[in-house]
Amino acid sequence: MALVEVRDLTRIYPLGESAFGGGAHGEVRAVDGVSLDIEAGEALGLVGESGSGKSTLGRLILRLIEPNSGSIRFAGQDVLAAGRSEMRRLRRDMQIVFQDPFGSLDPRMTVADIVTEPLIIHNGARREARMQAASELMRAVGLDPSALRRYAHEFSGGQRQRIGIARALALKPRFIVADEPVSALDVSVGAQIVNLLADLQRQFKLTYLFISHSMPVVRYLATRIAVMKAGKIVEVGTSEQVTSHPEHPYTRTLLQATPELKS
Repeated sequence: MALVEVRDLTRIYPLGESAFGGGAHGEVRAVDGVSLDIEAGEALGLVGESGSGKSTLGRLILRLIEPNSGSIRFAGQDVLAAGRSEMRRLRRDMQIVFQDPFGSLDPRMTVADIVTEPLIIHNGARREARMQAASELMRAVGLDPSALRRYAHEFSGGQRQRIGIARALALKPRFIVADEPVSALDVSVGAQIVNLLADLQRQFKLTYLFISHSMPVVRYLATRIAVMKAGKIVEVGTSEQVTSHPEHPYTRTLLQATPELKS
């Protein structure tokens, strides 16, 4: 059984009011009847251009936003039927790494507060235990534990993204949605973050949904690739199949559009 099972998932947004004072006209099907399985231990790459619906799909799976229709199961449990207490338990196993390492970390909080916040919310662990866990997380993401005393704004974009990854790992989740985690970084720093995510997957036995607009980045990390266009999945296959023998014209366009990621 797959760890994550998505069936006929749909999210519709009404179009906004026009500049001439008219009401909403039509709708946008940001996610349009998507069905997808993510196996335990795999890194599934979800690739598509901006506006294709891939980030919306990631947030729907985590139930950060609600779908209009469809179903989501995590480890056999119906995510959409979960009440508040059940969803709280599920969130321990389902975490996200956000795209923007500058906007996703509170500048008023120290790194220690950022990384240990999930432990306070979900575990209520004592301060000594929290700080020990935070120090271990810092080392795991390649930062010195002395960073815990500083504020996020004192770090570079790549370092901030490492802090965001440490926060996502704090509760020892099984599944992480990495939503364009390197798109705000330059190529060399982004390569370091992708290598880190690959190492952490092995170390923590993680399952990833890795979202990106860059086919070479996804190809580097993912074991399978799903290609998304206009709210629909147009192609799914192993990384080798999708990148070497693409079936859909849109997939071929993506392969030609982005430079190689240098490790």
